[in-house]
Amino acid sequence: MSGRDPFCQPRRIRRGAALTFVFAGVLVAGAATGSFPEPGQPARRPVPGPAPAATHQDVQEAAAHAMADGTSPMEAAERAVSRSGDRWAAVYSEGEYQEFQEALDGRYTGVGLWARRERDGRIEVTRVQSGSPAADAGIRTGDRLRSVDGSRVDGRPVTEVVSLLRGDAQDAPAGTTVTLGLERGRRTWTETLHRARLSTDSVTVRRLPGGVTVIRIAAFTRGSGHAVHAAVRRAPAGGGIVLDLRGNSGGLVTEAVDTASAFLDGGLVATYDVDGVQRALHAAPGGDTDRPLVAVVDGGTMSAAEMLTGALQDRGRAIVIGSRTFGKGSIQMPTDLPGGSVAELTVGHYRTPSGHAVDGRGITPDLEAGPRALKRAETVLTGLGDPS
Repeated sequence: MSGRDPFCQPRRIRRGAALTFVFAGVLVAGAATGSFPEPGQPARRPVPGPAPAATHQDVQEAAAHAMADGTSPMEAAERAVSRSGDRWAAVYSEGEYQEFQEALDGRYTGVGLWARRERDGRIEVTRVQSGSPAADAGIRTGDRLRSVDGSRVDGRPVTEVVSLLRGDAQDAPAGTTVTLGLERGRRTWTETLHRARLSTDSVTVRRLPGGVTVIRIAAFTRGSGHAVHAAVRRAPAGGGIVLDLRGNSGGLVTEAVDTASAFLDGGLVATYDVDGVQRALHAAPGGDTDRPLVAVVDGGTMSAAEMLTGALQDRGRAIVIGSRTFGKGSIQMPTDLPGGSVAELTVGHYRTPSGHAVDGRGITPDLEAGPRALKRAETVLTGLGDPS
C-alpha cells in the first residue's frame, strides 16, 4: 500500500489532508478538551434528523451561491448538510479545520480534559492530561462537567461541548480563558482556566509484572503505528501484550492499518466502499504473530479503533476483552468550500474481515469486563486464572 490514505483523494483539501475513519468531532474533542474524541473534535456541528441526501457538490454549490449573494457561505453549507440526514456530516471553519489537522499531528490548544457523555446525558471527565491547565486546577477523572462559560452542557453532544471548551481556533488561542462549572460528589464549583498549547502522546507503553506489556493507543495520530511497532520490538521475549484501545475515538486509517501490521503477517484488515465502489485494506507482511495478544475495548472505542479490533478478532489474532464498542463504521470525505470552510459528508462504510458491519452495531468482545478489564486481560495473558 502506498503512503497515502487508501480511500480516495479528497477534492481540494488544503495541506494534503488525509481521508480518515474519524469521528472528527470526538477526536479533536479528545485533543482539544483533552478527551482524545469523536472521534470523539473541532467544533463539529451536529446534523439533525433524516432528510434527502446531499452530495459534496450540493454543499459546494450552496456555499458558492451564498458567497455570490453576499451572505455567509458557511451557514449555507450548514443548511445543506443539515438537510442531508447524514449523522456524521460536519462543516468546519478554516480555523477549526486547521485545529483538526493539528490534532492529527498530536498538537492542540485546549485545557487537557478527556470527556464523554454518559447515558443520562451528563458529561464526565474520563482523563486529565498531566501538566495541563486542568491538571494544575485539580480537576480529576470522574468529575462531572456541568457548564462551560455559563452554558449548561448536560444532554448536549460531546462535539458541542468541545466547541464551547475550545472556542473558535482564531478567537480563542493559547492564553484565552474558559470557565468550567464542575461537580464532584456533593461539591459544585467553578474553575477559570487558561487554554494552553499542548501535545499528546497518542501511544504510551508500560510493563506489568510477569513480562506483560501494555500498549495504550489514545488515538491514531501521525506516527502512532510506528510507535506501536517499536513497542512490540522492545517487549520482553515471550511476554504477552495488552493493546488498550479504551476511549480511542479513531484517527488516521493508515495508522490503524500500520498498527494491525505489527501483529499480522499480511492479509485482510477491512473491506470498505466509497460511493458504492468496493475496496480493501491489507496489513503489511512480517508482523509478530506468535506473541499472546489481548485487545481491551469499551463504549468509547470508535471508528479506526473498531476497525483494528475487528481485524484482530476476526483473524483469531487477539482475545477482545471489555464492553461493546461504539459502532462508528462510516467513512467521511472532506472538501473545501468557497470562503475557506470545509465540509465532510459520509461516503461509505467498512466491514471487518468476516464481513461484520460495524456502523450502529459495534464489536462484541469475546469476554465481557467492566472497570477491571485490564486486570482480566493480564490474568488471561499470564494464565493465572480461568479466562472464561
